[in-house]
This record gives sequence, C-alpha cells and structure tokens, in this order.
Amino acid sequence: MRRALIFILVFLALAALVGGFAYFQFVMKPQMIQQAMQGQSAPPTEVPVEAAQSESWRPGLPAIGTFEAIQGIRLAPETAGLVDAIEFDSGREVEEGDLLLELDTNVERAQLKAAEAQLTQSQADLGRQQELVQRGNTPRSSFDAAVAQRDSNAAEVERIRALIAQKVILAPFPGRLGIRQVDVGQFVSAGDTLVTLQQLDPIYVDFPIPEQSIEQVAIGLEVQIAVDAFPETEFAGKVAFIDARVDQETRNLLVRAQVANPDKRLLPGMFANVNVLQASSEEVVTVPRTAISYSLYGDSLYVVTQPEGGEPAGPGSVVDIERRFVKTGATRGERVAVTEGIKSGEQVLTGGQNKVYPGQKVKISDKPALQAPDQTPKL
Repeated sequence: MRRALIFILVFLALAALVGGFAYFQFVMKPQMIQQAMQGQSAPPTEVPVEAAQSESWRPGLPAIGTFEAIQGIRLAPETAGLVDAIEFDSGREVEEGDLLLELDTNVERAQLKAAEAQLTQSQADLGRQQELVQRGNTPRSSFDAAVAQRDSNAAEVERIRALIAQKVILAPFPGRLGIRQVDVGQFVSAGDTLVTLQQLDPIYVDFPIPEQSIEQVAIGLEVQIAVDAFPETEFAGKVAFIDARVDQETRNLLVRAQVANPDKRLLPGMFANVNVLQASSEEVVTVPRTAISYSLYGDSLYVVTQPEGGEPAGPGSVVDIERRFVKTGATRGERVAVTEGIKSGEQVLTGGQNKVYPGQKVKISDKPALQAPDQTPKL
C-alpha cells in the first residue's frame, strides 16, 4: 500500500514537471518573444531623395508625323522597249544628269539615218529651186513646195531624236536610288517602275494638328523629333509650310517641317514623334522621372514632410513621408513637369517607392538614385 502511494506521488511530480516545461515552452516563451519584438522598432527604410526644381521650359505641341522626301519619284520610261544597258547600282547616290538606264534604240537610229538622208536631199532640192526662181525659170509654188518638204524632213529628224532621248533615262535631280526593279534584256512598257529616286537632305516631316491648336503653330517655330529607329538621337527642324485648309473629315491641319539630314539616316515613310516648341518659355516645377508612380488611379509621388520654412533634410536624416497625387505635364529627358501637387524645393523620393507606405519614417540615403531608362515602356 505504501509502495503504491509513493509510486503515485512520483508520477504526479513528473507530470507536474513535464506540464510546467510545456507551458513555459509553448505559452510563456512565445509571449515573451512577442513582447520583446514589440518593444523594438524596425530600422527605417533607406531611400534616395531629391528636391523638386523650378525650370524654364518652352511649352510644346505634341504630334505624330511621317517623313517625306523633298523630292521623290518612281523613274519610268515614256515609251516601251527592251532594256539595253543599266548604269547604276541599287542604293547608289547620284547627281543630276547621271546616266541610269538605256533602252534599245537600234530601230530608231536606223530611222534617224534615213530621215537625215531625206533631209539632206530636200535641202539640196530647195537650193536648186531657189536658183531657178531667181532666174525666173520655175514658178514660185515649186519653191514653196521645196521649203515645205525641207521643213517636214527636218521635223521628222527631230521627232526621231526625241524618241531616242526618251529611251535614255537620266537622273532628274540628285538623290539616293532605291532597289532596281528591272534587268538587262527585260521588256518594259511605258510607265513601268525602273527604280525610285529620293532626295534625302534635307527631309520633310508631315504631321497633323487639331484645328483647336492652329494658333500654336507658325512658320519658323522649332520642332523636336524623336524616331524609334534612333532612340538615342533627337533631331531638330523648323516649321516650313502650313496647309491652306483644314481636313473636313478629321478637322486636322497638315503642317510640314524641314529637318537637316546630312547623314541620311532619316528615310521617307519613317514614323516620327514631333514636338512643336512655342516661341516663349514658362516656369515649371520638375522632378526626376523615377519619382513618379503611374497607376490607373492617377499619378503620385512620395514627399518628405517638413515644417514650413524648415531646412531640407540631408543624407542620414530620418524623416516622415506622405503620398501625393499629382498632375504631370511634358517630359524632357530625365525630368517630368508637375503642374499640380508639389512646389519647388520640396523633397521627393526618387526610388524605393515599393518599399514604403504613407506616414512611414524613412532614412535619406547618401547614394544616388537609379537612372531612368532611355525609353519609357510602351503599352
């Protein structure tokens, strides 16, 4: 009986010990860890910051345009014939008057020899008739008939020479040839395309503007042009011509700018993003492109909150931030104009927006922000 009681007491003691350890391990210890963590604050997120700037920008009128050659044609023969000789290579630069192509003229040259022989004979007949008229041995009508025959034969010679000239294709102006469309020995009809010729320097860019913006365009205004084929280069030109009528269907006015193209990289038919710069400048507040967060709900940025008139916080400072929705304007290089929502001098986050939330404390980084990509992604 006594042994059983001792066994029960030992068992209860062991059970109490195990139960106490389990309670500490699974109840008290997690609570102690949680309290300790709550008593510690996470270190502030380090982010790059830059002050908004006031800049003088010339407002622009954006448009979509297409490049057109100053002169551009499809070279074609005026008459049918066999291609006898080709004197050019595809893509070659030519000058005005350069020989490009000849059609077979053997028949015409034979006809020309016969016509010239008849002209020589008619001139000799005219000379004899003139002597006879002076002597009074022939009527005046015979002399007049000889003159008419001489003139008719001379006209026939000129006609055949003109026909031969039509079968010799010369460059009508300097420019760059396209890809050859014919081969030697090929029969071509009148009007068939032989090759294209484009004068590329300078070059035009045509773009429409809505009729509401007519007052913003004038001859001589500067034009900035961006081309997808050369994203690293910005081309410049000036408004050269403005159409005399508004398209009745689109209510757009066609404008033509002239662009220098000495290296001839710009080609007719290429797509162009055009920005017509206004004559006067205006003050705008700008921020780096990386400061703006774009979303369906609006454009926004994070601003460092500081007392009115206080000194801007420097690197290493811990500051509060707030999120502001803003209205953006034009983009120039790495800067974006903000028309509403921020003032010059206010500090904005230029990176790390995905790691912060409104009202959070952040630490201003002494490292430069990431550079914006050369091109914004296209939707």
